[in-house]
Amino acid sequence: MTRLKALRKHINHVINKMEDPDKRTGAIAHLYGVSLAAVMLAKKRGLDPEIAAMAGMLHDLHAYKTGSYDDHAHKGADLARKILTELELTDEAETEMICSAIYHHDDKASEDSPMDEVLKDADVIHHCMNDPAKPVKEKEQSRYDRLCGEFGL
Repeated sequence: MTRLKALRKHINHVINKMEDPDKRTGAIAHLYGVSLAAVMLAKKRGLDPEIAAMAGMLHDLHAYKTGSYDDHAHKGADLARKILTELELTDEAETEMICSAIYHHDDKASEDSPMDEVLKDADVIHHCMNDPAKPVKEKEQSRYDRLCGEFGL
């Protein structure tokens, strides 16, 4: 079993405990959607797509597990570290890269490390393209516009 498949199996187990079927479906769609977008961005930018995929899968897990978005990025980084350590899927440097991306992913206005930026951009792609009828959030507009330029959209 690949590392990503093992991580997804663990995450699916957590998500499947959500009682509300609509929230459960939304969580699955978002985590898998961000993970896919992160892989595409990482490949385009010359970064590790597997690490990007893992960060995408874990980035909002704390919020889905607890039902709270209060400080979810920082708390999510702690949860990701716990899961990655428990499952022994990553080395220390990979764990740091994933946890940093999760820790910073909600701060769309600042620029951080390249992998942090991949996760932020993947999150914006899913937020803005999952339902094209919804308006782009003000805090994501400039990042979304930059991504459209990057992809020639």
